Amino acid sequence: MFCFNSDIELIDLGNGVKRKVLAHDGNMMAVEVHFETGAIGAMHHHPHEQLTYVLSGEFEFTIGTETKIVRAGDTLYKKPNIEHGCICKQAGVLLDMFTPQRLDFL
Repeated sequence: MFCFNSDIELIDLGNGVKRKVLAHDGNMMAVEVHFETGAIGAMHHHPHEQLTYVLSGEFEFTIGTETKIVRAGDTLYKKPNIEHGCICKQAGVLLDMFTPQRLDFL
């Protein structure tokens, strides 16, 4: 499967957050998430494993009971069902990878 970023709609989720669902299949999904400064990724959990790669910007991330500042080039792992969320400190983009794919995003 080829997935060209320029062909994918950037969906406005409101409150300074936008999402692009990239390549995906039953076992894996890649998603770009764009944040404006001050936007919040509300605390939540899901049954999927998730890796997040910070493409740009600066974020205060909470995973479970731990909170840290992350920047471009940093990677985060979230095990299934762990509470996590973020506050965008400097506008940026995250690349989220899920296994299995998030059917609720399709």
